[in-house]
Amino acid sequence: MTSRLQEKYVKEVAPALMEKFGYKNVMEIPKLEKIVINMGIGDARENPKGLEAAVAELEMISGQKPVITKARKSVANFKLREGMPVGTKVTLRADKMYYFMDKLVNISLPRVRDFRGVNANAFDGRGNYALGLKEQFIFPEIEYDKVDKVRGMDVIFVTTAKTDEEASELLKLLGMPYSK
Repeated sequence: MTSRLQEKYVKEVAPALMEKFGYKNVMEIPKLEKIVINMGIGDARENPKGLEAAVAELEMISGQKPVITKARKSVANFKLREGMPVGTKVTLRADKMYYFMDKLVNISLPRVRDFRGVNANAFDGRGNYALGLKEQFIFPEIEYDKVDKVRGMDVIFVTTAKTDEEASELLKLLGMPYSK
């Protein structure tokens, strides 16, 4: 069983992209490769329970067990040693990726206060899009009473598009609400 968004990609988005950009081969059509959700925990050194809570929240949001990221090198100003836990991340592919994007676009983003759309200029030049979220409460799985601290997260959409224009069109056709 495939997700609604995956069916939409196959039936509507891929033919529209092929027509707009004039691709000769169906393999040229850009597609969503993966979604990486990253949550940095600055106080993980002093508060190990906060790291556990962040891992549990990210697992609820994504439906997949996150991996704990460690510091690559020591930074004296931040009292950080190499190998200390500094955050958590999860990489979604295939069905889980489409389910997450569907949930993000149709349920979670409209719950953001004063939401007028996401920034259309957050592309990296290689067809990938980065979206920053300020709080985890926008996801329906998170219970407000059980959260100890508000944590933000970065959501990166990795596509096979060659240019930002192609990636922007792909995400727009998949339902990403860009601001005017």
